[in-house]
Amino acid sequence: MKQQTISRLEVFPPSAAINEQRHLAIGGCDVPALAAKYGTPLYIYDEQGIRDRCRELRQEFISRYPATRVLYACKAFTCLAMLKLVAEEGLGLDVVSGGELAYAQAAGFPMERISFAGNNKSARELEMARDLGIGLVVVDNLYELEMLGDITAKRPVNILLRLSPGIDPHTHRYNTTGTVDSKFGLPRAQWDEAVTTALAVEGINLLGLHFHLGSNLHEVEPYLEAIEVVLKYAAEVREQFAFDMRVLSVGGGFGVRYLVNEQPPGIGVFAGAITERLKEGCRALRLPAPELIIEPGRAVVAQYGTGVYTVGAIKKIPRIRTYVSVDGGMGDNIRQPLYGFVQEALLANRPADVATKKVTIAGKYCESGDILIKETTLPEPRPGDILAMAGSGAYALSMASNYNGNYRPPVVFVKDGKDRLVQRRETIEDLIRRDIA
Repeated sequence: MKQQTISRLEVFPPSAAINEQRHLAIGGCDVPALAAKYGTPLYIYDEQGIRDRCRELRQEFISRYPATRVLYACKAFTCLAMLKLVAEEGLGLDVVSGGELAYAQAAGFPMERISFAGNNKSARELEMARDLGIGLVVVDNLYELEMLGDITAKRPVNILLRLSPGIDPHTHRYNTTGTVDSKFGLPRAQWDEAVTTALAVEGINLLGLHFHLGSNLHEVEPYLEAIEVVLKYAAEVREQFAFDMRVLSVGGGFGVRYLVNEQPPGIGVFAGAITERLKEGCRALRLPAPELIIEPGRAVVAQYGTGVYTVGAIKKIPRIRTYVSVDGGMGDNIRQPLYGFVQEALLANRPADVATKKVTIAGKYCESGDILIKETTLPEPRPGDILAMAGSGAYALSMASNYNGNYRPPVVFVKDGKDRLVQRRETIEDLIRRDIA
């Protein structure tokens, strides 16, 4: 049992270790000490781990297919420090709203390295993208294509058409984006109309095609099926419209390891399968090899962020359950209530203690569904213990709220034994700033 508890370190950042104080340390920093310094809830990101991951993603794809562009899907986690880090590591950016685009502008992110996706962009957002001169707009539907016809009269815009390839990616239905019954992408019946319109409208520069299958995929086959579908269509487009696809985006969604007993394919497996199928398909169909775009978000940050909480009330219900309540919950990590997400946890102040107690980790929010982990084992918990949750780097803070009037937590980057605050904790002034008395 003790070994099983320590094995959970495997799903924390690679720098996670048990230090001389017998505490959990990340990036050379003592986690309980960070909790005392900044308070909890607290999110800790392993800066060097993220940088290494960015380099791994680029290396694995570019070494196999040099004409690859890696875009970080910032909906996974956005702050100025993160966007600056991504820019420094040579990645581009995938944004899905005017707010994310404004974040990128504030971070000084190179506009030409930005792609703007999303299924219901407003005219104002499209005008903003045009005026900033971003690299790509991923057009999701015919309505958006019609709006672009007016917007691009002043300045041309490069676009990709997002196709819905009708592929089941075998992930949670809330994370599925490329099936026939999806709000995202052009259905097959509209592909020709979209290409015809895009090629006919002055100011719209159609560069290629795009698809996205879903999030946290643990299989490579859906990518291979989708590439085959889209390449066959690219061959039809070449024949019918004399248009060569110069860019193909296969989206992101590469699965990551959240649980000790999970073993999703590594990035090298995804990279090898995707690039080989792309090269083979282009050769077979006599298509010019396009530039390849990938858009990982979760795969960049998920394992490198850790949520940290302080244990409070402990409620033991004989023969039923023990609730261990912490000072955060669905307000900073809503994924378990939203789609049954499962994570691993340790007591950061005594990570090597024997895990003998089956518990449920509950939040402080006034909802019965405010559960962080439905069932796990921990050492006998005590009020004041510091709980660290692995795999909190993606889609936790991104979906954070101020429910029950709570403050969103601070974010700390750690590296080489040093910590730096990159987002402060909210205050009551932040909460009421929008109110008009």
